[in-house]
Amino acid sequence: MNLLDRYIVRAILAAIVLVMAVLLVPVALFVFIDQQSDIGSGHYTALGALWFTLLNLPQYAYEMLPITVLMGALLGLGSLARGSELTVIRASGISVARIAGTTLMAGLLMVAAAITLGEFLGPPLQQAAREQKAFSRLNNVSFGTGSGAWVRDGELILNVAGQSGERQFGSMLIFQLSPQHRLVALGHARRATAGANHQWLLTDYTESRFDDDTVTTSPPGQRVLTSNLSAGFLGLAVQDPDQLTTAALWRLIRYFQANALDTREYVFAFWSRIARAVAIAFCALLAVPFVFGALRSAGAGTRMLMGLLLGLGFFLLQRLIESGTVVFNLNPVLLAWLPTTLLAVVTLGLLARTR
Repeated sequence: MNLLDRYIVRAILAAIVLVMAVLLVPVALFVFIDQQSDIGSGHYTALGALWFTLLNLPQYAYEMLPITVLMGALLGLGSLARGSELTVIRASGISVARIAGTTLMAGLLMVAAAITLGEFLGPPLQQAAREQKAFSRLNNVSFGTGSGAWVRDGELILNVAGQSGERQFGSMLIFQLSPQHRLVALGHARRATAGANHQWLLTDYTESRFDDDTVTTSPPGQRVLTSNLSAGFLGLAVQDPDQLTTAALWRLIRYFQANALDTREYVFAFWSRIARAVAIAFCALLAVPFVFGALRSAGAGTRMLMGLLLGLGFFLLQRLIESGTVVFNLNPVLLAWLPTTLLAVVTLGLLARTR
């Protein structure tokens, strides 16, 4: 990489950092404002809400990275174009392909940043933020990880396999212990719905009680369970596939396959993370034909708007395809790569026409 390449890469990366800072400020503000209703609950204070917001920023930065790279590349190359520096570079014999290759270098550096944020910083820090908030609000409840959500509330140990709604959970196991920590009863509900006054409605609930040498089993029915756990707290431990690392998703896929369970959601999330990282490089490349074409003399505001519209379009297409994967039983691998493939085709097509 010679001096000219470093100059272009530096201009692009500086613009990307600036755009990321501009986008993260309102996101942080909205997250902090959203925490105001929880301040004062238990030991959760304004300082805790601020710490919760800061710990979530790396995950938000990772999710916004494709949009940020596109907007930053448009601004970085656009500033060079407006200052006639790209014109001088082209007049000195540097081809558009060479400039695109340099821009791709900046994109690959951002791919490395995405891997760092998405695999090593974002998910663990976001999980730590949720646990910190949960412990502050409910200091008499312990928290565990593993298959689904494992939580303890006094003499009850609950395990929930998944969350189907804001207040609905599925396949809840309830272990009731005696003061001597012996198993008194084991219950299972197909669905658990959070109600008011710390009460849960358990549907299709069956229970086995252990008394000395006998086991008494009750038929399926409904039960009202009183617990200090809230729906918000229990949902903390039920991880969304989009918030898991690639390694964790791969382990879950292998576990689900070994137990003949549906893996579509996790397979899509796994390949979507890889495709999203590849898309970052094409987002940087997409700025080249626009800067040498219609946006050559446009202002920074126009470039920001164009980058925002293109990035939002990519984001919405990805979310639409994600919903279709689960609802319509489509191939998750092909659909995970579809937005990135379309982005690559459009980018390479525009680059081929750029002179």
